[in-house]
Amino acid sequence: MEKKIEIIAVDFDGTLCSECYPAIGMPNLPLFALLKGARRQGKKVILWTCRCGDLLEEAVAWCRMFGLEFDAVNENVAQTLEQYGTESRKISADVYIDDKACWPWMTKQEWERYLAG
Repeated sequence: MEKKIEIIAVDFDGTLCSECYPAIGMPNLPLFALLKGARRQGKKVILWTCRCGDLLEEAVAWCRMFGLEFDAVNENVAQTLEQYGTESRKISADVYIDDKACWPWMTKQEWERYLAG
């Protein structure tokens, strides 16, 4: 039985945008489109980044300019907290999209096939 993908954690630098920390690089528009579509389907999206403080606020605002909202930022979504009764240090997700873990610059169609299972 395949696991249903409900929660997606996505990194910022090198993933949602090209790497040029602390500045913000060029947007990964296919990934933005995929994540917005995933949210419309009811999936939860977590921004999972090492940015903090003002740099984190800038990243969230920048994503919002491209129409991407997050269900959580550097924390677990409510359903995970309800399921386990505690906030762990590790973000719990079904898929982690990170330039250090997998290639985030796939086409929208490649990501749709991947996330469809």
